[in-house]
Formats: sequence, C-alpha cells, structure tokens
Amino acid sequence: MEEPTAAITEDLAPDGTLRAAINLGNPVLAHGTATAPAGVTVDLAREIAARLKVPLQLLCFDAARKSFEAMAEGRADICFLAIEPARETEVAFTPPYVLIEGVFAVPTGSSIISIGDVDRAGVRIGVKRGSAYDLFLTRTLRHARVVPGDEGTQVFRAEALEVAAGIRQPMTEFVASHSEYRLIEDRFMQIQQAVGTTRSRHPETVRFLSHIVQELKASGFVADSLRRGGQSDTLVAPPA
Repeated sequence: MEEPTAAITEDLAPDGTLRAAINLGNPVLAHGTATAPAGVTVDLAREIAARLKVPLQLLCFDAARKSFEAMAEGRADICFLAIEPARETEVAFTPPYVLIEGVFAVPTGSSIISIGDVDRAGVRIGVKRGSAYDLFLTRTLRHARVVPGDEGTQVFRAEALEVAAGIRQPMTEFVASHSEYRLIEDRFMQIQQAVGTTRSRHPETVRFLSHIVQELKASGFVADSLRRGGQSDTLVAPPA
C-alpha cells in the first residue's frame, strides 16, 4: 500500500480537506443524490482521502463539463473524467480505472446501419454538452455535425436529429424504453475514465494517485465497487 508523504498530502489537500468533483450525470460512475452519492468514483475518492488521512468533501455535478470546470477553477482537488486532449491542458490524469463505450442510437427506420454511415453530410448528432464523446466527435468528425444539449437523447428527440450519441449502458436503456429507436451495436469510441488533478500539482503527487489507481484495480477494489453499483466488473481497465 502506497503511503503518501506529508508533502503529497499538503499538495493534494492544501486546506486539510480533499475536495473531489463527482459527476452524477454518468450512471456507470456515480449515482444517488448530491447529499447521498454512491458509485465507483465516490468509493475511489473516499479511499484516496483515507490514504491521505484527511476529511473528504464531495462536490457533485450533473455533467462532466461542470466537474472539469470545478477542477480548472480550483474548486476541486481531484476529479473523475475521461482522458481527452481538450482536458489535458488543465488536468493531469492517472491511468484509466474503467473503460466505457460510446455508441450511437438512430430512429428505427434510419438508413444508418453502422458507425461508418454516421460521418456524412446532413447527419446531425445529439450529444451531452462537454461530455467525452462531445469532445471526441467534435474533434474527429469531418462531415456530420454535433448538436450539444443538456442530454444527447433529449436534443436528439426534441430536434428530430439523425443520430444520438452516448454511453452504452444508458443508451441501451433508452432504446429499450423507446421502440422507435435502435442502437448501433458497435462502439464509436472507448472512453478511458481516470482520476485527474490540476497540472500545477507536483509530479510526485500525480505518481501517488496513479499508483493508487493501479493498486485498486489489481486488488479487486474497483471491480467490487462496480458490482455494488449494479455495473459489470468487465469495465475495469487493464493494468497500464
């Protein structure tokens, strides 16, 4: 078990309390309410605070972009976000602890059959604003257009878009409850969820966080936490 030095503790929790940004908008990682959150990110935050021997403050948000803003603005000491180039200018990431798939949904009668059919002129894709898949699609699409909203499926339905993008688990639930839509089974991206902290932290602090993530994956901590949250333990990222 990695024990932090006093310098690491002071660097990561300078006010004596570890402030962790939690995204309740991703049900794979967190669920519950702002006053009673649960899930793998909450368990990881509690374990990191326990290693530091400091109290934990959970700052809960309904979107990844808000967690990112809290980190960038100095309101949080650690965050749980997908690794994305647009975020790496502000955030130093550990290796991933969980891998999630991004998938598309389309109307049942759509001519879009595979992910290769999506990036073409005239196709509009509903996404959750500031999500990892919003950033990825905005960066990589050549012909299709991203349409951000509070939720990808909400803007998809409200504006009668051609495609919705999202995380596999909630997207699977969405099409199961809306027979007029179907899922494109192949993933369009793999989302690497990691612990992050500001780039102003000392390299030893980032190495400490990375070591914890690797240890908790290897010990079964992450797998156990996912199962308790109703998620599959197959989501655990492999050793880095």
